Amino acid sequence: MAKFGFLSVLEEELDKHLNYDFAMDWDKKNHALEVTFVLEAQNSSAIETVDDQGETSSEDIVFEDYVLFYNPAKSRFDAEDYLVTIPYEPKKGLSREFLAYFAQTLNEVATEGLSDLMDFLSDDSIEEFGLSWDADAFENGRAELKETDFYPYPRY
Repeated sequence: MAKFGFLSVLEEELDKHLNYDFAMDWDKKNHALEVTFVLEAQNSSAIETVDDQGETSSEDIVFEDYVLFYNPAKSRFDAEDYLVTIPYEPKKGLSREFLAYFAQTLNEVATEGLSDLMDFLSDDSIEEFGLSWDADAFENGRAELKETDFYPYPRY
């Protein structure tokens, strides 16, 4: 990816810290960046699952979740569609330190989520599976960051 402000830095940090497949979708018109990541688990016991669309399956599980970076003044979205939404200041952008911290946190959430998914598939008493983002813990960790270089939202 060419130098696209914090998008380039985010991709670098996700490549370094996220141990799961991911994709980035830059929605220029909505001034937003969506990050999709994937958890995969073998459903060796052929447990029948029902997804959020009401579809049943006993196949292996491919679970996608989404994160959104957005401009508070211009972006439009439904926060319920995302694991977490993160605002940015267009001219200031986000720091490399913050983006690295975000990528590390996302990796921890995904790793814990994969463990929870495996438990879900092996324990009949667990009725639902979903990922959880601890916003308070994330903000507390963010407050301890020493942020230096900031990368703006890219112009196009």
